[in-house]
Amino acid sequence: MAALGHTFPFYAGPKPTFPMDTTLATIIMIFLTALATFIVILPGIRGKTRLFWLLRVVTSLFIGAAILAVNFSSEWSVGQVSTNTSYKAFSSEWISADVGLQVGLSGVNITLTGTPVQQLNETINYNEEFTWRLGQNYAEEYAKALEKGLPDPVLYLAEKFTPRSPCGLYHHYRLAGHYTSAMLWVAFLCWLLANVMLSMPVLVYGGHMLLATGIFQLLALLFFSMATSLTPPCPLHLGASVLHTHCGPAFWITLTTGLLCVLLGLAMVVAHRMQPHRLKAFFNQSVDEDPMLEWSPEEGGLLSPRYRPMADSPEPQDIPLSEASSTKAYCEEAHPTEPECAL
Repeated sequence: MAALGHTFPFYAGPKPTFPMDTTLATIIMIFLTALATFIVILPGIRGKTRLFWLLRVVTSLFIGAAILAVNFSSEWSVGQVSTNTSYKAFSSEWISADVGLQVGLSGVNITLTGTPVQQLNETINYNEEFTWRLGQNYAEEYAKALEKGLPDPVLYLAEKFTPRSPCGLYHHYRLAGHYTSAMLWVAFLCWLLANVMLSMPVLVYGGHMLLATGIFQLLALLFFSMATSLTPPCPLHLGASVLHTHCGPAFWITLTTGLLCVLLGLAMVVAHRMQPHRLKAFFNQSVDEDPMLEWSPEEGGLLSPRYRPMADSPEPQDIPLSEASSTKAYCEEAHPTEPECAL
């Protein structure tokens, strides 16, 4: 099967692979770098504030990294099966392999790994991606895969997601991916606003934005679940086995992060109503930052100062005139005709 120095006639040969998706690796490295930076300055913070500050930073970075990572993840719906299946078109050779399917918000990823990897004098280890994101044409990518002569299991699964497939998987998953991704981007913006507001004396509004972050993540799950649940049943037969899909890690991470944001947001709103002083102490903010503003949990905190009504205002006091002004006024009243008083 192989010739010319292990160069396969229908495939471009084994390509160097990275252990994980490069986009996810970049996101993780960015947030780990930010965490390391905050840890470096941690010794400069004294007392219990250090522990509170570290807890806030780790929680916030985890939420932001999770939102971005799941948006670019291909593991929203996954499935894997071990089977004996045909290997290439126009060939009677069969192989024993593990076939994996990963459906993300922007496309599908199909893996084929032989058990063992070396079979039929070839290295059976394929990892192919087919995308439907904006600016990409899924049908063209599938046509290129046919020209490459990819293995039958990869082409079979990729064909099920083509626009003309009777299964209808393409339209449902593509629509679900667009709406889910949009909700996750809105959740990420809410997370940024929450961090800005929590660094200012407007903690209650930071809690509201954190609550909105969780709600938009749960809405993203709702869109994905509704679109995929409406998909008609389409069995994926690979040899004598059937490949079944289920919710992947990205789905459960989004659910966990969304519920965490909702609980934290509700906790901050309740603490603002019940114990505003302790809430400000946790965020290292002093209640007496501005003596002209009176803390009022019912009226939105420091952004809504409660002014005293007229009944509680002190009585107006007469401001005494200067001594010269008083003498002049007395002279004008007692001797209005004298010229010195007229001056």
